[in-house]
Amino acid sequence: MLDDTLAEELIAMTDQDRHLQPGALGDDPAAQLAHRRVTVRNADRLAGILDEHGWPTPALVGAEAARRAWLIAQHADRQLDLQRRALALMTAAGADPAQVAMLHDRVRVNEGHPQTYGTQIAGMSGGAPVMWPCEDPAGMDHRRAQVGLEPYAVHVTRHAPS
Repeated sequence: MLDDTLAEELIAMTDQDRHLQPGALGDDPAAQLAHRRVTVRNADRLAGILDEHGWPTPALVGAEAARRAWLIAQHADRQLDLQRRALALMTAAGADPAQVAMLHDRVRVNEGHPQTYGTQIAGMSGGAPVMWPCEDPAGMDHRRAQVGLEPYAVHVTRHAPS
């Protein structure tokens, strides 16, 4: 049975994150701090949700709210223990393989290790995305395909700034 209240809460939490994210990517320290406060607060709340429910699956909160729970974990860069916990719970729950791969890469980068699937971008250079280091770059697109991600070259072309 769907927990509509929890689903609405997860969606509202990430709506605020998404609203503040553009400012966080700029040079305004106040905007960066506002976004950081939201992502930390969201991650703290997600920890409580995990304590109470385990991973919020589509069966519990619906597909969109489950995706939003992943987004909260993905943006919890200052709470690596939560990211690790979410990754383990997502994996055990059979969550979307592409989302698991993206969180896996995020955890690897935050731990200072090369990523596996090439989903994490370090920045831009000359208008082109620069990927964080990736283990076995030659096999990256094969691994991406295994989890339902498009080839890296297609992804960066599609998501390149206009």
